[in-house]
Amino acid sequence: MKKQQPQISEEKILEASWELLGEEDIEKFSMRRLADRLGIQAPSLYWYFKSKQNLYQRLANHVSKVILEEFHSEGDWKEQLTGLAVTVRSVLSRYPCSTQLMMMTLPHEPDIIRFTNRMLLCVESTPLEQEQKMQVVTTLMNYVFYFVLDDYQHERNVSALLKEQGPVALPSGEMIRLLDSMSEADAGLFRGMFKNGLFELMGTDTAFEFGLKLILLGIEQVIKEQDK
Repeated sequence: MKKQQPQISEEKILEASWELLGEEDIEKFSMRRLADRLGIQAPSLYWYFKSKQNLYQRLANHVSKVILEEFHSEGDWKEQLTGLAVTVRSVLSRYPCSTQLMMMTLPHEPDIIRFTNRMLLCVESTPLEQEQKMQVVTTLMNYVFYFVLDDYQHERNVSALLKEQGPVALPSGEMIRLLDSMSEADAGLFRGMFKNGLFELMGTDTAFEFGLKLILLGIEQVIKEQDK
């Protein structure tokens, strides 16, 4: 008796893609691995997606859609940009490898276009030139993307070390001895921050909010200079 082909759909493919990305990360992601997870032959996927890049586009489009659904901030341009940044960070943190997907894809999907347009609307009321408005949203998104990506990569590195070597993979005592062996000129400031636990703030809400504040103050300063 011929084995029945598993029933698949675009929705099931996208759901399986998120699961696979969460388990193996984007570097190991492939259409063959995805097909194996779905219990089908890889060529069957191409009835739904022309290529892996096309699949990535759809996944990024889904992330953009969720951001739009959850972003409801009102107020002036600063309040809107703040709400947008917080929402984007929150959504990206929930979908595995979504930051990489957003950075790897082009705005050729409807919800990605809507998301980009919504970002521009946040600064439409400012007196900035059109190219400056584009630069504002680009700079803001680059900050959020790399903040989330850096935190994600740090967690991956720590997990890999713990998996390979166990708790001894994070020898803070050895790190302190290394720093103490270096001169004040080479490591003084780094040593002081490390011993005071300041590097533990990396990836936290406090660090994110401070970086966001710097960007907003910079935008505000540009606007003030143009008003003179």
